[in-house]
Amino acid sequence: MTHVKTVADNRRLVVDYQDQPRELTALWLRERSPAEDTLDPRTGQRLIEAADLPLDLRIEQARADGRQLAVSFSDGHRAEFDLATLLDTSSEKAEKPLWDATLEQTPEADFNAALDDDGALLDMLEGLHRYGFVLVSNVPTTEDGMQALIERIGPLRRTNWGGIADVKSVANAYDLTMTQRGLEPHTDNPYRDPIPGYIWLHCLTNAADGGDNTLVDGYRAAEVLRERNPDAFDALTRVWPTFCYRDDTTHLESEGPLIELNSRGETVRVRYSNRTERVPALPADELEAYYAARQEFYQLITGDELTVHLKLNPGQMLIMDNYRLFHGRRAYELAGGVRHMRQGYVDRDSTASRRLVLRRQLSPSRNDEEVA
Repeated sequence: MTHVKTVADNRRLVVDYQDQPRELTALWLRERSPAEDTLDPRTGQRLIEAADLPLDLRIEQARADGRQLAVSFSDGHRAEFDLATLLDTSSEKAEKPLWDATLEQTPEADFNAALDDDGALLDMLEGLHRYGFVLVSNVPTTEDGMQALIERIGPLRRTNWGGIADVKSVANAYDLTMTQRGLEPHTDNPYRDPIPGYIWLHCLTNAADGGDNTLVDGYRAAEVLRERNPDAFDALTRVWPTFCYRDDTTHLESEGPLIELNSRGETVRVRYSNRTERVPALPADELEAYYAARQEFYQLITGDELTVHLKLNPGQMLIMDNYRLFHGRRAYELAGGVRHMRQGYVDRDSTASRRLVLRRQLSPSRNDEEVA
């Protein structure tokens, strides 16, 4: 049973929904009215100017059953709300379980299935959304073998390095990824704006000795740091280093904290790029606190407690959330054979859009199948 009552001279409504009381203002409800004269039924975009609504708007009448809330407002408008939609209690955080080195099952997908079937593509994208990475098998071992699947989601993000680029040891390398050295856990390209959302890393050959990939859940690392040393966590959310990349034809700079929070204090983006970070000349006390916090964070993301190890085989591909994951690799020796990867980027908005549209399109049919 859902109970409602008006308070604050009828300018607020208290809704007791699923045993969780919520206090809502009349203005908040009015501007979210799903009525066709307020919200375009096709685009979902607002038709009225919310800033023109009277600040003294009141609720004349409100009633609710188990699912619907009907409200009459002092400006003469009437609206009926779906309570589950209005008071969305789903949690983005709950959709993303945090993991560490004890992760038992790697999220996996099959390239051909995801290419041919929307349900398999949605499963792949849901796994990527939940865990921040997915291991895709049976990718064609051609230079642009992953392109067809990118086009199911895309578009491919082009950078100064082009579209899909080589990751292998070369002479006179323009980036340390193109050498045989090990790479510390990092996020890619924090010097870009916007930062690439998802990294697609496709293995063509991997016969070199070493070169294993390492993965760390940055959200988990941030929460561990918050639990163990709140002051260090706070320092990494407040200081904004600059990240810079330069070569003969390119100069890229951006800034941001190593741990970025949303308005609810939840971690939504992590950064780490020892090769490109430049810390501003802050007061000495603040710098010392930052350096100590960064060291503690680095020890976490390089330690065994949080790190998952895997070695890609030819025809396998990792898709990684560049806002969430720290990825790295062990050094490798070419005496054992060739290590040749191909890498591309796909942005977050197109990836999220594809997942959400597929979820909306397929959920009714999937629910029907479960009932049957």
